[in-house]
Amino acid sequence: METYYTVKQSGKHEVIIQKSRFIGHVSRVHNEAEAQSFIQKIKREHYNATHNCFAYITGEQNQFQKANDDGEPSGTAGIPMLEVLKRLSLTNTAIVITRYFGGTKLGAGGLIRAYSSVTSETVKHIGIVKGEQMQGYSLHIDYPLLGKVENYLSNSTSLIEHVNYSDTVELIVFVHIKNSDQFIEKITNLTSGNVSIDKTEIRYIEIDVDF
Repeated sequence: METYYTVKQSGKHEVIIQKSRFIGHVSRVHNEAEAQSFIQKIKREHYNATHNCFAYITGEQNQFQKANDDGEPSGTAGIPMLEVLKRLSLTNTAIVITRYFGGTKLGAGGLIRAYSSVTSETVKHIGIVKGEQMQGYSLHIDYPLLGKVENYLSNSTSLIEHVNYSDTVELIVFVHIKNSDQFIEKITNLTSGNVSIDKTEIRYIEIDVDF
């Protein structure tokens, strides 16, 4: 995948709905084994809860998706949770919502709204990142060109990871894969060819995104 969205980190968020405690636990996972391990961990921590419902999406093509109601009426918990993850375009994400029943029944519609909203609020609380596949470059230039090159890079979608100062200046830069050819052409023209450009690694770079 050139681009993906996932949760920023692992975490939890609690909401009270009609006297019931809903605790959303979310985590990044890279495969089904990690998702199941996370789910079992939460179930052990909240073994006395009324329900521990879960949903996850993982796989390079999001091909592994699973949802479970854990005793809630069929279709009122796991599937609504999974639908929120899909609506937010998340991948490699697992969520467990622990419910401690507070004495008030919510009905099917109320349960769907509760599990959907707690999923959404938990993800919002933890945050989302966008990962983009980027090509790394090592640029070597003379000092008089540094200001011009840094100004261009700071106003572009490229990311300067590091600057090394020695006889010349080396900038470690990451560029969106689709912009690689344009980047090389622009830097070459900007420096009138007085630049050494070497490819380094391809890496996913993550940035925070608005919910």
